[in-house]
Amino acid sequence: MNPDWRKLLSGAGIRGSESDLTDEFAARFGFACAQWLAEKLETTPDKLTFSVGRDNRPTLKRLSAAVIRGLTAADCDILDCGMCAAPALFNTLSWEGRRANGAMMIVGSHAGAGVGEIRLSSSLGLPSAEDLSEILAAAQGLHLPQRLVTPVDPMRAYTEGLNRMAHEKLEDDALRPLLGLHVIVDASGGAGGFYAGFLEELGAETWGSYGFHGGQAPEKQPGETPLALLTRRVQEEEADLGVLLDTDCDRATLVDHAGKVLSGNRLIALIAAILLDKNPGATIVTDSVTSSGLSRFISEWGGVHYRFRRGSRNVIEEAKRLNDEGIDCPLAIETSGHTAFRDNKFLDDGLYMATWLICEAYDLKRCGKTLSGLIDDLAEPVESTEIRLRIQDEEPLPVARSVIETVLSHTLDNPAWRLATDSREGVRILFNLEDGVENAFFQLRMSVHEKATMVLNAESDVPGGVRKILSELYALLSDAPKIDLAPLKKVIDCA
Repeated sequence: MNPDWRKLLSGAGIRGSESDLTDEFAARFGFACAQWLAEKLETTPDKLTFSVGRDNRPTLKRLSAAVIRGLTAADCDILDCGMCAAPALFNTLSWEGRRANGAMMIVGSHAGAGVGEIRLSSSLGLPSAEDLSEILAAAQGLHLPQRLVTPVDPMRAYTEGLNRMAHEKLEDDALRPLLGLHVIVDASGGAGGFYAGFLEELGAETWGSYGFHGGQAPEKQPGETPLALLTRRVQEEEADLGVLLDTDCDRATLVDHAGKVLSGNRLIALIAAILLDKNPGATIVTDSVTSSGLSRFISEWGGVHYRFRRGSRNVIEEAKRLNDEGIDCPLAIETSGHTAFRDNKFLDDGLYMATWLICEAYDLKRCGKTLSGLIDDLAEPVESTEIRLRIQDEEPLPVARSVIETVLSHTLDNPAWRLATDSREGVRILFNLEDGVENAFFQLRMSVHEKATMVLNAESDVPGGVRKILSELYALLSDAPKIDLAPLKKVIDCA
């Protein structure tokens, strides 16, 4: 008997260990996806084309082949993209001519080694959790015949699109418009191994770059993270920028010439400032855990900060919805680095974002300015922490709802606990510490990927503020059943 495959549902995709993501599962999942999309498009599977791609991890080649076997068994045509960047794969949904109706990317998970993910998208957009649950349930009892596959290369069309965007943004039709800019790329040994060469074709200097598939990385110092290594290399080589890609290229982190990391709230503020300079009044959609300082920064630049739920799919779909309602919303972005521009069809695309910012950095350099200079006024928290609290019950959602209701009820008894007006996920409580205004908060929500876990984020603009507000929360929840508060107590004791 097959295991219950619905447990593999995680946020906007499918996630599991190698023992969970078997060939049998992948093939049946592919077949069920074809049936589901055919029903949504009111057609038959033999009228559909699916593109399938993967990152560079060896085990994913097997998984990709199994997914393709399931799709072709349903009579779908296949664009076999092989190893490629995730944005390039999903870009096949908007190709001219032979475009895909559905797209599947198979990647290694950020959750750790031995864990894989299957991400599905279609011409209708990203599937909901309910859609994926329906597909998983349908996959349980299928038998599959064999069909044919056509190999394709999505990277050529994708890089040509990046090239066009760069020239348009720079307003320069020269073959090498980035002459004089030095960028160091760490491709993480993944699908972005082409990126340094791409930048060289645009005229940038990329010596010192590393992390190409099968290439030699610089020697790390003991305990040095990939981001710390890139930061050191940028400073040693006196480069203008560093770019750290993840293996499937849907995220990127930048480092400026002085070694300042441009990620999280900084990255959001930077992109927002550039967009708002040309689109005053625009709305910037982010996930729910962004800082109060970021909200003030966006407001001071003349924009509207719209917090929504965690998960790249959630922020992207909400940005699309707002635009459909006539709200000027050019950007959807998560603090984790997932970034989608309206001008790029709201594709979750780290390479597009990196190229867009590199072009901006080049324009600023010609004026004697830097990217970091745009966010000098961003107020960053003095303290911040993230804590994961395990729910000790087979049905975690009722427990989580009870905890959140306890917090909400407390706001009625204690005026110092104020519910944020944009609390759209879990509960976000604001505090006025030491005569300040909204200078500390905590947010408590369910994890996107860990089904029995609540995530607690806290920030303060004054020293000791995190310990104060978390101590109050701990006292409130100390008698709450079926939730492990030990990690919370540990942070309070160590603060």
